[in-house]
Amino acid sequence: MYPRLVLYLDLVRWNRPAGWLLLLWPTLSALWIAANGFPGWHLLSVFTLGTILMRSAGCCFNDVADREFDRHVKRTQARPVTTGAVSVKEALLLGAVLALLAFALVLSTNAATIGWSFAALAIALIYPYAKRFFAMPQAVLGVAFSFGIPMAFSAVQATVPLLAWVLLLGNLFWVLAYDTEYAMVDRDDDLAIGMKTSAITLGQWDVPAVMLSYLVYLVVWDVALMPYAQGTWSYLAFTLAFGQVAWHYTLIRDRSRAGCFRAFRLNHWLGFTLFAGIAASYALK
Repeated sequence: MYPRLVLYLDLVRWNRPAGWLLLLWPTLSALWIAANGFPGWHLLSVFTLGTILMRSAGCCFNDVADREFDRHVKRTQARPVTTGAVSVKEALLLGAVLALLAFALVLSTNAATIGWSFAALAIALIYPYAKRFFAMPQAVLGVAFSFGIPMAFSAVQATVPLLAWVLLLGNLFWVLAYDTEYAMVDRDDDLAIGMKTSAITLGQWDVPAVMLSYLVYLVVWDVALMPYAQGTWSYLAFTLAFGQVAWHYTLIRDRSRAGCFRAFRLNHWLGFTLFAGIAASYALK
């Protein structure tokens, strides 16, 4: 494989799919709910490929914004932009190309979804800088990582109903939970460089806050979806999801770097569990 391509793949975290999977499952869940079942191959392809492309573009922009901070954090100091292996110009160009490819996919939907895509891009670009100014930048990330939900409804129904915003709010709490786990891994380094994160802001309340955020996420989605995704598979999915949350507590309760990072990396299974239950409940109606 060409050395430059290897660097670009590393830049977009191609070998670490957890990031785009965390985006994908709530988006696909919303797509199924909006379409009252399978949404068709066109929209499934648009949102799956678009999620991967935009997550990859976000990595490029984030690494450029954080390049001076990342060199002081153990987990990120070997990133291609931080080490200089990939230039700032290269990273921005790659990010722009990936974002344009995602936008080309959105153009195949409808005018309402195209309009919402600009809001999604703006939030994604704001997030890297939120860590400089906001005590809970994970809330900004929560909006960015949940915006596929209203876009999915828009693509299917050409409008964004109240249900979409309720699901976005619930999903925001899931992002708060798993990204606080992520921030707990880097807390010592972030304190040293003056970065603001939820793990630092919450202090000794970090673990209780993570668990409460998980519970709010699951309760909001469970209640909101009662009229839509019902049946054995849906109930089983939520039961398994609550079980996973309990398991995550055992991983993060001692606040070890390894445990918190493992909890973060495995979060996509929680999202997949709910999506699988929702899809199955529609398929077996």
